[in-house]
Amino acid sequence: MIIVNTEEIAGEEIVEVLGLVRGNTIRARHIGNDIMAGLRNIIGGEVKEYTQMISEAREEALKRMLEEAGKLDADAVVNVRFTTSQVMGGAAEILAYGTAVKLK
Repeated sequence: MIIVNTEEIAGEEIVEVLGLVRGNTIRARHIGNDIMAGLRNIIGGEVKEYTQMISEAREEALKRMLEEAGKLDADAVVNVRFTTSQVMGGAAEILAYGTAVKLK
């Protein structure tokens, strides 16, 4: 399946729009990661534990979006976007969404 963040796919013709597809996940902080993050906050630097957690959450949300597109028998998902929002203290939702399409 082709996944792009543009409205069109170079060299392809969209023949049918199947609709919005999305995937999401909610991740909560881990006490062990909070301890390391607190130390890094003091000495500076990237908080790698959170970077990894958010990266894994994005991949999970993308996977779920693609599963939804697969159920529609889509050939591609165009105009893919990601968004993040805090749902409660210490937990964030990652949402991936786009438009499922059929190609010629």
